Amino acid sequence: MKWLALICGFFSLLVCSCSNSVGVQAEKKPSVDVSSDTLAGMQRVQTLKSVTVLGTLESKAKVNERPKMKVRFDYDFSMGRHEVTCGEFNAVMENVSGLVLDCENDSLPATNLTFYDAVLFANARSKKEGFDTAYTYTSAVFDTEKHCTALDGFAYRPEVNAYRLPTEAEWVLVASSEWNEEYSWTAENSDYKLHRVCEKTDSTIQFCDMMGNAMEWVNDWLGLFRDTTVLDYVGAPDGGSLGQRIVKGGSYRNPATSITLYGRGDVYTVTSSSRADYVGFRLAFGAIPSAVWMGNNGKAASSRIVPLASSATLRSVLGTYQARLAFRNDLTGNLAYVDYSSGILSVNEIADTMSVYHPEISPDGKRVVFCTGLEGVSGRSTLYVRDLNADGSNLVKLDVVSAAIPRWRVLASGDTVIVYVTDAGNNKEESAFKKTSTWQVSFAKGKFGKPQKLFDGAYHGGISEDDALAVTGARLLRTRVSGQEAVWYEGEQACNVSLAKDGSKRTLFLDFGGKTGRKYVGENYGTHERLLVVDSIGYLIQSLAAPAGYSFDHSEWASNGNFAVATLSNVNGAHTKMVLIDLTEGNVVELAEGDELWHPNLWVYQEKNSEVNFSLDSDSAGIYMNDGDDWGVALMRYNMELLWQYKDSINVAVVGSSRPLYALLPSLMSERFFMVNFAQTPNSIHMSRDFLELYLFPHLKKLKYVVLSLDIDFWNKPDGEKSDNFFQNAYRRYPGYVYDKNHNYWRDGYPEGLLEYTTKYLDVKPYLVHEVDRGATMFQYCGGWANPPLVEGDSTAYDSEKNLYEKSLESLVDIIQSAQNKNIVVVGILFPQNPAYQNTGAYGRYGLRRSAAEQLISRFVELEKNYPNFKFLDRNRMGNHGYPSEWFVDDDHLCIEGAKSLTETVDILLNGLE
Repeated sequence: MKWLALICGFFSLLVCSCSNSVGVQAEKKPSVDVSSDTLAGMQRVQTLKSVTVLGTLESKAKVNERPKMKVRFDYDFSMGRHEVTCGEFNAVMENVSGLVLDCENDSLPATNLTFYDAVLFANARSKKEGFDTAYTYTSAVFDTEKHCTALDGFAYRPEVNAYRLPTEAEWVLVASSEWNEEYSWTAENSDYKLHRVCEKTDSTIQFCDMMGNAMEWVNDWLGLFRDTTVLDYVGAPDGGSLGQRIVKGGSYRNPATSITLYGRGDVYTVTSSSRADYVGFRLAFGAIPSAVWMGNNGKAASSRIVPLASSATLRSVLGTYQARLAFRNDLTGNLAYVDYSSGILSVNEIADTMSVYHPEISPDGKRVVFCTGLEGVSGRSTLYVRDLNADGSNLVKLDVVSAAIPRWRVLASGDTVIVYVTDAGNNKEESAFKKTSTWQVSFAKGKFGKPQKLFDGAYHGGISEDDALAVTGARLLRTRVSGQEAVWYEGEQACNVSLAKDGSKRTLFLDFGGKTGRKYVGENYGTHERLLVVDSIGYLIQSLAAPAGYSFDHSEWASNGNFAVATLSNVNGAHTKMVLIDLTEGNVVELAEGDELWHPNLWVYQEKNSEVNFSLDSDSAGIYMNDGDDWGVALMRYNMELLWQYKDSINVAVVGSSRPLYALLPSLMSERFFMVNFAQTPNSIHMSRDFLELYLFPHLKKLKYVVLSLDIDFWNKPDGEKSDNFFQNAYRRYPGYVYDKNHNYWRDGYPEGLLEYTTKYLDVKPYLVHEVDRGATMFQYCGGWANPPLVEGDSTAYDSEKNLYEKSLESLVDIIQSAQNKNIVVVGILFPQNPAYQNTGAYGRYGLRRSAAEQLISRFVELEKNYPNFKFLDRNRMGNHGYPSEWFVDDDHLCIEGAKSLTETVDILLNGLE
């Protein structure tokens, strides 16, 4: 298992300080009592109500690593003395998922595993030893290598006494009690490979290899810290828009001085489906009875809202990823929502001083309207509209005395209006009902128009498209049919009345187990235990039972189709779940669980026939990523969107690694150059070659220049099936690439609608956490160089793997020759790196002996002489580039100031070629 397969993986650990030892010694080490455990391989940790410190005050640390936050423990737990070994993992998992690691030795740490692989192992060991499981899920998704990439309905149950991954706080508590560089197994003493766990450590050490050997998964979602003390902290409630996880400790690749207690990952995104050969895990055991989560708003909570249905599950039911769920968190009174188009489930809660009831998402899915009044409760209510985003921006108030239970409506004229009522109280007394009224107000360009009264009576259940039917609930199912008032359902109690939005004029409601419903169903049932549907004239046409042990509440039609949403109340009346109801199939899909979830509203994208090419396979076309994928896959998916969007305009294409991704900004190029930055990570020159041959050369008819990164310090990446060349293996996991391949990559012509299919599935925008310039990442964070610089590769690799460097050179020549046949110029660039590499034996971050680098550079000069269409630009100059530290993100990536300079250099070069 060699380090060569690791370079440019998803964890290229960002160096945040020169040394960790001073900072650690400055903190008072927590007092813990560690003793042997009856559980095999585990040590019992008595915390003695200890306090540990997460985070740092280091100014160069990442935002999610600052400031310091104290965590106090009120429970004891067990922790594995060492990382789970290959032998231990294989003995358990062969009969669970069929995943068997190919290990050089059974005593090496089990690595190259996803977070979910570790979770399945923990559950399996719990079951094997007769314990309950700490993790629950409804189904598992595996890749072609049998690694688990997703767990639908995944939830962690801290109250269960079982095997699990340690929390970040537990990991730091244990590690800080023994943190010592002498016991690390890193690049300084490992010769770049894993060692057998505990092989080189002192016998007095209670926990092995927490500083080095393999990095380790922990249990928490990644969240922000606050300058406070949190009791029994278990991380963030979810991973945010990127679904980010945490890894701790360094690996054998990292110098000991670059590994910190506060480090949590890398500039590259770490998600549950990520894996690398240098990342493993160790187990913890024990319940956390009073677990506390803390969101990025700094509020600690002993409960959370857990999304259960994945984006893929929603698509399998709804036929699209484009769906949003808005609801009220009744514990806080806040508006919350889940955007399923992002592919990563995260509950976004918008904190306000107002109390939010009855939210409804706008027809375009971009805004939400809500009120401050509750159905069945009389009194004044205020109506608001705001953007449906994490900030809840552009909040607008309707200036009327009272407005409740708002509903969006698109008129025949195309105008968008909001229907509301003046009072949503109990409608049983007709005299009181007559005093209320129904209104509508236009909403355009973020502003309300003039309210218009429609009719007397509070018909807040909806109005049909032809204005012929209006319905309402809150004790009686009142209707207005062609201007005439009526009471349906035999005058029995009804509530949660909702009119379908598909033109069918069906009305959905709940009842109190009355005789009319019992007669239709043919059996007795309790209050709200049945969802009922009547047709356009009030006859019952359908009923659906609530899941066993629950009753429905807050039922509501979805924005289109034969679907509805509702909450489920348990026997104690707590609204603990939200569900999607398929009224065609009679299925109920759990969407989320929490303590009190109210008033769900589901928006589903409605496809216009003109937008798609129905000759394309909707189950394959444009599906270039799966929900929960990591940043690298999302970047490639974004590249495909850029390709199909700008294929007729691009004359400059950038390909390569994260170095050009951060360093070349298309918007700064001269007007004559329409540049798109297709750079990608992880990357190899073999991947750039294949992307050019399969997609860019055939479809970019105006292409004149290819700008390519020459990342010679990791030119020892192999090609073929087991490489990280996406187009050799990984592409098979994504129907879109397979579909393209089966159609010869559309060489006979671009199929209209492919762009629309690409963009209408999973939304890539949440992954683009930094400002994006036509593919380029405009990195504002300028952390500067480390001192000494980080070296993550073997400088002598050229001696033993010269053939791999030669293969990379051959791929470069292939690119140049193919471009030459198409009259395209290739510009190869060596990007600047930390000049302090001159003080090491390495050319750059990933090694390569400096003399070997000079040999390769001389061959680039020869290529420039032999191929008129190849231009070589050396912006590193063996470290003598003149770029200041403040222009860098880290040792080998430019931030925005450096990017401006390098982009100008490329622009001048291309203008000269013109």
